[in-house]
Amino acid sequence: MTSKQHNIPIIKGLVLAGGKSQRMGDAKDQMDWYGKEQRYFIADILSTLCEVVYISCRQEQLEHFDTKYHALTDTFLEMGPFGGILTALRSDREAAWLVVACDLPLLNRETLQFLIDHRDDSKLATAFENPLDGLPEPLITIWEPKSYPVLLQFLGMGRTSPRKVLLNNDVHILTPLSPKALMNVNTPEDAAKVKLILSSKSDT
Repeated sequence: MTSKQHNIPIIKGLVLAGGKSQRMGDAKDQMDWYGKEQRYFIADILSTLCEVVYISCRQEQLEHFDTKYHALTDTFLEMGPFGGILTALRSDREAAWLVVACDLPLLNRETLQFLIDHRDDSKLATAFENPLDGLPEPLITIWEPKSYPVLLQFLGMGRTSPRKVLLNNDVHILTPLSPKALMNVNTPEDAAKVKLILSSKSDT
């Protein structure tokens, strides 16, 4: 027997759905691409890959929340995705968190499985390289437990960009299987592009 075994933290899932969708106009987490609200669609995918899945949201969003799903309301307020990630890591200091934004309608299970399969838990995080700018994509990322104090350190310096955390630390970066899977929808123009892509798939 070895004197000390390496215990790999379990992975919990987190759907980031607390944004106010100001550029889109409509709530991005409630957009229906596949027959249900996107926040629930992503949560369903994550539930096949993670121990448990939570949907990160603001307190006022609980009024119309499907109780079949687990909500995790922000305890770090007015910080956008940074606050959602910190809230999750604080809720369970031992788990890694696979964090996924709710505005990625072309994201699929295969892409997330690839991320998990190539995870490096010795690093602060495992993330994809964004095909548009070559920078790490923080909102499809496995954040290891060791990232919590680092995020708090950045917060203490007044910096609340999860991407800056990835850029300034030892992280594992992967090339996505499909660049389109990382396409996010922030504006009505983005939504129109995704509708065209999805309609062309259904026609083939």
